[in-house]
Amino acid sequence: MLQQTPFHPRTSAINQLQNWRRWSGYYTAGLYEMTHEREYWAVRNSAALFDVSPLMKYLIKGKDAGRLLNRVVTRDVLKMSVGQVIYTPWCNHEGKVLDDGTISRLDDQTYRMTSADPNLRWLNMNAAGMDVSITDISAELAALSLQGPKSTKILSRCAKNTVDNLKYFRWMTNEIAGAAISISRTGYTGDLGYEIWMNPQDALKVWDAIMETGHDYAITPAGILALDVARVEAGLILIETDYTAAHHAIIETQKSSPFELGLGWAVNLDKPVFNGKAALQREKELGSEWMFVGLEVDWPGMERVYREVGLPPQIPATTVRASLPVYVGSAQVGYASSSAWSPVLKKYIAMAHLRRPYYEIGTVVGLEVTVEHQRKVAPARVVKTPFYEPEWKKK
Repeated sequence: MLQQTPFHPRTSAINQLQNWRRWSGYYTAGLYEMTHEREYWAVRNSAALFDVSPLMKYLIKGKDAGRLLNRVVTRDVLKMSVGQVIYTPWCNHEGKVLDDGTISRLDDQTYRMTSADPNLRWLNMNAAGMDVSITDISAELAALSLQGPKSTKILSRCAKNTVDNLKYFRWMTNEIAGAAISISRTGYTGDLGYEIWMNPQDALKVWDAIMETGHDYAITPAGILALDVARVEAGLILIETDYTAAHHAIIETQKSSPFELGLGWAVNLDKPVFNGKAALQREKELGSEWMFVGLEVDWPGMERVYREVGLPPQIPATTVRASLPVYVGSAQVGYASSSAWSPVLKKYIAMAHLRRPYYEIGTVVGLEVTVEHQRKVAPARVVKTPFYEPEWKKK
């Protein structure tokens, strides 16, 4: 049976279609109105408020807390300062990704880790013999994500202390409506944004305070469909859509390394031994067979494909979470895992796994599209991600 998040009394009251999605055993809004378009544009033009409480959250505390995390993730946790947040994947001993998420350093010996999948048993297995406690606080911490160019102004008006000086991937303690909270300058939209963490008993008054303050800035509650389009534009991966968690994979070819997912920048091979280091060192030396890249579809080419049957292009308004073959000539060289029409870029974009050497930037490929029940190929080219990154995101 699905559970309700602490914000459900508010989100259910405004969900016009009662459109819900399953997320880690919780109800989460797919969209609140007849379409997700206004919610999406709130992310890019004003501010959108997402309930992200279903995220898995762990408190890692003790003398060896940093040492444990440094063993399991690919980033160098021991270099983190108090108040810093990092994004990182973590791997099995073969260097294949198990999950990805964030780590916040709360004090000298305390960290908070977020993830998409449950990781408590895996963390405990790696902590054998260490002086550390690991607590699943997923149900003890409600969370909101406020995303969009007006988010700083909204939070600075409704919080006790301004967030104007909070830097990208940093966090701070604060207060909203008399409730103690923490705010991290993080998110999953590729835009300026924050995540707000609080005690579940304070959830409704924090929601109400943010919504009331945000009214003057056209704040809009938003659901998964809008978030999905924004995260594709930002080139952000989604577990079990853009990659299969290594411990869920049935065959070897379903597994991916950080390098293959375009996360090589998040692998620190200079730090001491960590899970998957030897395998990742070998891959770094030899190069990756696969790479996760962006694709930009040539729109005139897409029009030609549809015009052959007398139709205008018919592109889904929501993100397509499906495998679409990618070709060079008649040979399949990979597949797209997430594709979407980008409203802000006015382009059809996709994120794809391509074989070497076809993942080089500028390579011309073909993306399979279905036109009037027939499989066709639209021309596309390999591009860098993110597709969209506003200048105000990190300022």
